[in-house]
Amino acid sequence: MGIKFDNVSFEYPTVNEKVFAIKDINLSIKPEGELIAIVGHTGSGKSTMIQHMNALLLPSNGDVDVFGHKVVKGEKLTPIRKRVGMVFQFPEYQLFEETVEKDIMFGPLNFGLTKEEAKEKAEEVISIVGLDESFLPRSPFNLSGGQMRRVAIAGILAMEPDILILDEPTVGLDPQGQIEMMELFLSIHEKYNKTVILVTHNMDVVSEYANRVIVMKKARLVFDGSPVDLFGNEKLVRDYDLDLPKYMKIMKVLNDKFDSKLDETVFNLEDLVTELKKL
Repeated sequence: MGIKFDNVSFEYPTVNEKVFAIKDINLSIKPEGELIAIVGHTGSGKSTMIQHMNALLLPSNGDVDVFGHKVVKGEKLTPIRKRVGMVFQFPEYQLFEETVEKDIMFGPLNFGLTKEEAKEKAEEVISIVGLDESFLPRSPFNLSGGQMRRVAIAGILAMEPDILILDEPTVGLDPQGQIEMMELFLSIHEKYNKTVILVTHNMDVVSEYANRVIVMKKARLVFDGSPVDLFGNEKLVRDYDLDLPKYMKIMKVLNDKFDSKLDETVFNLEDLVTELKKL
Protein backbone atom coordinates (compact mmCIF):
# COMPACT_ATOMS: atom_id res chain seq x y z
CA MET A 1 0.00 0.00 0.00
CA GLY A 2 1.24 3.49 -0.82
CA ILE A 3 -0.76 5.85 1.40
CA LYS A 4 -3.38 4.92 3.99
CA PHE A 5 -5.50 7.23 6.15
CA ASP A 6 -7.26 5.60 9.09
CA ASN A 7 -9.89 7.88 10.67
CA VAL A 8 -7.65 10.94 10.25
CA SER A 9 -8.60 14.38 11.54
CA PHE A 10 -6.67 17.64 11.73
CA GLU A 11 -7.86 20.55 13.81
CA TYR A 12 -6.71 24.13 14.14
CA PRO A 13 -6.54 25.44 17.70
CA THR A 14 -9.01 28.23 18.45
CA VAL A 15 -10.09 29.95 21.64
CA ASN A 16 -13.66 28.67 21.90
CA GLU A 17 -14.02 25.56 19.76
CA LYS A 18 -12.31 22.96 17.62
CA VAL A 19 -12.13 23.80 13.93
CA PHE A 20 -11.47 20.77 11.76
CA ALA A 21 -9.67 21.18 8.44
CA ILE A 22 -10.22 17.47 7.75
CA LYS A 23 -12.33 15.10 9.83
CA ASP A 24 -12.57 11.29 10.00
CA ILE A 25 -10.84 10.63 6.69
CA ASN A 26 -10.44 6.99 5.60
CA LEU A 27 -8.51 6.54 2.39
CA SER A 28 -6.15 4.15 0.60
CA ILE A 29 -3.98 5.07 -2.38
CA LYS A 30 -1.97 2.59 -4.43
CA PRO A 31 1.68 3.37 -5.24
CA GLU A 32 1.12 2.86 -8.94
CA GLY A 33 -1.53 3.00 -11.63
CA GLU A 34 -3.82 5.70 -10.27
CA LEU A 35 -4.48 9.19 -11.59
CA ILE A 36 -6.57 10.78 -8.85
CA ALA A 37 -8.32 14.14 -8.89
CA ILE A 38 -9.23 15.73 -5.55
CA VAL A 39 -12.01 18.31 -5.88
CA GLY A 40 -14.11 20.48 -3.63
CA HIS A 41 -14.66 24.13 -2.88
CA THR A 42 -12.11 26.40 -1.22
CA GLY A 43 -11.81 25.49 2.44
CA SER A 44 -13.14 21.96 1.98
CA GLY A 45 -9.91 20.35 3.20
CA LYS A 46 -8.18 19.39 -0.06
CA SER A 47 -4.81 21.04 0.60
CA THR A 48 -4.77 19.96 4.24
CA MET A 49 -5.32 16.36 3.20
CA ILE A 50 -2.51 16.25 0.65
CA GLN A 51 -0.11 17.89 3.11
CA HIS A 52 -0.65 14.88 5.37
CA MET A 53 0.34 12.60 2.49
CA ASN A 54 3.98 13.67 2.63
CA ALA A 55 4.13 14.64 6.31
CA LEU A 56 4.05 18.40 5.94
CA LEU A 57 1.24 18.21 8.49
CA LEU A 58 0.78 15.63 11.24
CA PRO A 59 -2.70 14.34 12.14
CA SER A 60 -4.44 15.50 15.31
CA ASN A 61 -6.23 12.15 15.46
CA GLY A 62 -6.02 8.90 13.53
CA ASP A 63 -3.15 7.31 11.63
CA VAL A 64 -1.43 8.16 8.36
CA ASP A 65 0.80 5.43 6.92
CA VAL A 66 3.02 6.21 3.93
CA PHE A 67 4.86 3.22 2.47
CA GLY A 68 5.03 1.60 5.88
CA HIS A 69 6.13 4.75 7.71
CA LYS A 70 3.82 6.21 10.35
CA VAL A 71 3.40 9.99 10.09
CA VAL A 72 3.93 10.90 13.74
CA LYS A 73 5.90 13.50 15.65
CA GLY A 74 9.42 12.36 16.49
CA GLU A 75 9.72 9.93 13.58
CA LYS A 76 12.17 10.57 10.77
CA LEU A 77 10.01 11.95 7.97
CA THR A 78 12.63 12.30 5.21
CA PRO A 79 11.90 8.84 3.70
CA ILE A 80 8.24 9.82 3.34
CA ARG A 81 9.04 13.10 1.61
CA LYS A 82 11.36 11.34 -0.80
CA ARG A 83 8.73 8.82 -1.86
CA VAL A 84 5.84 11.29 -2.09
CA GLY A 85 6.74 14.38 -4.13
CA MET A 86 4.71 17.55 -3.71
CA VAL A 87 4.35 20.28 -6.34
CA PHE A 88 2.61 23.36 -4.93
CA GLN A 89 0.58 26.01 -6.75
CA PHE A 90 2.81 28.23 -8.91
CA PRO A 91 5.88 26.01 -8.32
CA GLU A 92 7.95 28.39 -10.45
CA TYR A 93 7.94 30.75 -7.46
CA GLN A 94 10.05 28.18 -5.59
CA LEU A 95 12.98 28.45 -8.01
CA PHE A 96 15.99 30.18 -6.49
CA GLU A 97 19.27 28.87 -7.93
CA GLU A 98 21.31 30.69 -10.57
CA THR A 99 20.93 27.92 -13.16
CA VAL A 100 18.26 25.40 -14.09
CA GLU A 101 20.72 22.57 -13.46
CA LYS A 102 21.49 23.70 -9.90
CA ASP A 103 17.81 24.08 -9.13
CA ILE A 104 17.05 20.53 -10.25
CA MET A 105 20.10 19.17 -8.41
CA PHE A 106 19.14 20.80 -5.10
CA GLY A 107 16.69 18.12 -3.94
CA PRO A 108 18.78 15.07 -4.90
CA LEU A 109 21.84 16.56 -3.17
CA ASN A 110 19.82 17.05 0.01
CA PHE A 111 18.71 13.43 -0.17
CA GLY A 112 22.30 12.20 -0.28
CA LEU A 113 23.24 11.90 -3.95
CA THR A 114 26.74 12.91 -4.99
CA LYS A 115 27.20 15.98 -7.14
CA GLU A 116 27.89 13.79 -10.17
CA GLU A 117 24.80 11.65 -9.52
CA ALA A 118 22.63 14.74 -9.07
CA LYS A 119 24.01 16.18 -12.30
CA GLU A 120 23.13 12.99 -14.18
CA LYS A 121 19.66 13.06 -12.67
CA ALA A 122 19.14 16.66 -13.85
CA GLU A 123 20.12 15.66 -17.38
CA GLU A 124 17.65 12.78 -17.23
CA VAL A 125 14.57 14.58 -15.90
CA ILE A 126 14.89 17.74 -18.00
CA SER A 127 13.82 15.71 -21.04
CA ILE A 128 10.92 14.11 -19.13
CA VAL A 129 9.32 17.54 -18.66
CA GLY A 130 9.68 18.39 -22.35
CA LEU A 131 12.81 20.54 -22.26
CA ASP A 132 16.30 19.73 -23.56
CA GLU A 133 19.76 19.93 -22.00
CA SER A 134 20.39 23.38 -23.49
CA PHE A 135 18.17 24.72 -20.68
CA LEU A 136 20.43 23.38 -17.90
CA PRO A 137 23.02 26.22 -17.87
CA ARG A 138 20.38 28.93 -18.29
CA SER A 139 18.96 31.08 -15.53
CA PRO A 140 15.46 29.87 -14.60
CA PHE A 141 14.41 33.50 -14.28
CA ASN A 142 14.97 34.12 -18.00
CA LEU A 143 12.49 31.41 -19.01
CA SER A 144 8.81 31.70 -19.81
CA GLY A 145 6.29 30.99 -17.07
CA GLY A 146 5.45 27.59 -18.53
CA GLN A 147 9.12 26.65 -18.85
CA MET A 148 9.78 27.72 -15.25
CA ARG A 149 6.94 25.50 -14.09
CA ARG A 150 8.43 22.56 -15.97
CA VAL A 151 11.81 23.16 -14.34
CA ALA A 152 10.20 23.19 -10.90
CA ILE A 153 8.43 19.91 -11.67
CA ALA A 154 11.72 18.44 -12.92
CA GLY A 155 13.23 19.29 -9.53
CA ILE A 156 10.58 17.15 -7.83
CA LEU A 157 10.94 14.29 -10.33
CA ALA A 158 14.70 14.30 -9.78
CA MET A 159 14.07 12.99 -6.26
CA GLU A 160 12.37 9.94 -7.83
CA PRO A 161 9.09 9.99 -5.90
CA ASP A 162 6.82 6.97 -6.17
CA ILE A 163 3.74 9.19 -5.90
CA LEU A 164 3.48 12.69 -7.35
CA ILE A 165 1.05 15.20 -5.81
CA LEU A 166 0.16 18.41 -7.64
CA ASP A 167 -1.81 21.27 -6.10
CA GLU A 168 -3.72 23.15 -8.84
CA PRO A 169 -1.06 22.36 -11.47
CA THR A 170 -2.77 24.21 -14.35
CA VAL A 171 -3.71 27.39 -12.50
CA GLY A 172 -2.53 30.55 -14.25
CA LEU A 173 -1.89 28.82 -17.58
CA ASP A 174 -3.67 29.60 -20.85
CA PRO A 175 -5.86 26.83 -22.37
CA GLN A 176 -3.05 25.44 -24.53
CA GLY A 177 -0.65 25.55 -21.60
CA GLN A 178 -3.16 23.65 -19.47
CA ILE A 179 -3.44 20.91 -22.08
CA GLU A 180 0.34 20.62 -22.42
CA MET A 181 0.80 20.45 -18.65
CA MET A 182 -1.85 17.76 -18.22
CA GLU A 183 -0.42 15.74 -21.10
CA LEU A 184 2.94 15.90 -19.29
CA PHE A 185 1.42 14.48 -16.11
CA LEU A 186 -0.47 11.83 -18.07
CA SER A 187 2.80 10.83 -19.75
CA ILE A 188 4.56 10.53 -16.38
CA HIS A 189 1.65 8.46 -15.08
CA GLU A 190 1.56 6.10 -18.06
CA LYS A 191 5.26 5.81 -18.93
CA TYR A 192 6.55 5.34 -15.38
CA ASN A 193 3.38 3.80 -13.88
CA LYS A 194 3.43 6.39 -11.10
CA THR A 195 0.36 7.35 -9.15
CA VAL A 196 -0.40 11.02 -9.79
CA ILE A 197 -2.68 12.97 -7.46
CA LEU A 198 -3.90 16.40 -8.45
CA VAL A 199 -6.00 18.97 -6.66
CA THR A 200 -8.09 20.94 -9.12
CA HIS A 201 -11.21 23.04 -9.60
CA ASN A 202 -11.25 22.22 -13.32
CA MET A 203 -13.91 19.59 -14.02
CA ASP A 204 -12.71 19.21 -17.62
CA VAL A 205 -9.33 18.10 -16.29
CA VAL A 206 -11.06 15.70 -13.90
CA SER A 207 -13.26 14.10 -16.55
CA GLU A 208 -10.61 13.82 -19.27
CA TYR A 209 -7.63 12.61 -17.24
CA ALA A 210 -8.57 11.12 -13.86
CA ASN A 211 -9.51 7.48 -13.30
CA ARG A 212 -10.55 8.21 -9.71
CA VAL A 213 -12.17 11.25 -8.10
CA ILE A 214 -12.19 12.22 -4.43
CA VAL A 215 -14.66 14.92 -3.37
CA MET A 216 -14.10 16.93 -0.19
CA LYS A 217 -16.89 18.95 1.44
CA LYS A 218 -16.73 20.76 4.77
CA ALA A 219 -13.62 18.86 5.92
CA ARG A 220 -15.05 15.44 5.07
CA LEU A 221 -14.44 12.99 2.25
CA VAL A 222 -17.90 12.59 0.73
CA PHE A 223 -17.18 10.72 -2.51
CA ASP A 224 -14.49 8.36 -3.77
CA GLY A 225 -15.12 6.75 -7.13
CA SER A 226 -14.88 7.07 -10.90
CA PRO A 227 -15.61 10.21 -12.96
CA VAL A 228 -18.53 8.38 -14.60
CA ASP A 229 -20.06 7.50 -11.24
CA LEU A 230 -19.73 11.11 -10.09
CA PHE A 231 -20.78 13.12 -13.13
CA GLY A 232 -23.35 10.56 -14.23
CA ASN A 233 -25.29 11.15 -11.01
CA GLU A 234 -27.05 14.51 -11.16
CA LYS A 235 -27.96 14.38 -7.49
CA LEU A 236 -24.33 13.96 -6.41
CA VAL A 237 -23.16 16.79 -8.66
CA ARG A 238 -25.87 19.02 -7.25
CA ASP A 239 -25.30 17.98 -3.61
CA TYR A 240 -21.56 18.61 -3.88
CA ASP A 241 -22.14 21.87 -5.77
CA LEU A 242 -19.85 20.89 -8.62
CA ASP A 243 -19.84 22.02 -12.22
CA LEU A 244 -20.28 19.60 -15.11
CA PRO A 245 -17.49 19.05 -17.66
CA LYS A 246 -17.97 21.05 -20.84
CA TYR A 247 -18.76 18.09 -23.12
CA MET A 248 -21.48 16.90 -20.76
CA LYS A 249 -23.00 20.38 -20.82
CA ILE A 250 -23.05 20.27 -24.62
CA MET A 251 -24.75 16.87 -24.60
CA LYS A 252 -27.41 18.06 -22.16
CA VAL A 253 -28.23 21.03 -24.39
CA LEU A 254 -28.43 18.80 -27.48
CA ASN A 255 -30.64 16.23 -25.77
CA ASP A 256 -33.01 18.99 -24.68
CA LYS A 257 -33.01 20.65 -28.09
CA PHE A 258 -33.62 17.49 -30.13
CA ASP A 259 -35.55 15.58 -27.48
CA SER A 260 -32.98 12.79 -27.81
CA LYS A 261 -31.60 10.34 -25.28
CA LEU A 262 -27.91 10.30 -26.13
CA ASP A 263 -25.42 9.29 -23.45
CA GLU A 264 -24.51 12.49 -21.61
CA THR A 265 -21.45 11.09 -19.80
CA VAL A 266 -19.01 12.07 -22.55
CA PHE A 267 -15.67 13.44 -21.41
CA ASN A 268 -13.78 14.19 -24.63
CA LEU A 269 -14.35 15.39 -28.17
CA GLU A 270 -14.03 11.92 -29.70
CA ASP A 271 -16.80 10.51 -27.51
CA LEU A 272 -18.95 13.56 -28.23
CA VAL A 273 -18.63 13.05 -31.99
CA THR A 274 -19.47 9.35 -31.58
CA GLU A 275 -22.69 10.21 -29.77
CA LEU A 276 -23.63 12.94 -32.25
CA LYS A 277 -23.47 10.44 -35.10
CA LYS A 278 -26.44 8.69 -33.48
CA LEU A 279 -28.72 11.70 -34.05
